[in-house]
Amino acid sequence: MFVILLRLLLIILILFLIYSGFKYLFNPKRKLELAHEQKQFYFLDDKDNVRKNFSLTYRGVLFEGEKYLGTTTNSFEVVSIFIWAKSTSKLQGLSLEDFVYIEENVKKHYPYAKVDWKSPIKELLVKKSEE
Repeated sequence: MFVILLRLLLIILILFLIYSGFKYLFNPKRKLELAHEQKQFYFLDDKDNVRKNFSLTYRGVLFEGEKYLGTTTNSFEVVSIFIWAKSTSKLQGLSLEDFVYIEENVKKHYPYAKVDWKSPIKELLVKKSEE
């Protein structure tokens, strides 16, 4: 009886470890961290939850975006997005084209949204548009 119980517990432990491994491998936050380390683009968002901010990484810089719901001609959609860098010291080396690329990718997910940047990126974009 004890041997059968021990085998059952061992099988349950193995199944739990396999489940935990798959859950870890397919975790979106882990994918974001991996893309951040590899300096790739990755967009992490819960599209169903408008109140939850999204995160994205591009060239080793981690950005966060805040979504605001509003009305369009036919429905309620995300109409305004504010994006900022988590660490402004890592912005060195990014150009205007990089921020345009980020905006285009955000617009793919939220086509009705107007994208605004917070400081100091906002100042760069205003300065470049004046030139």
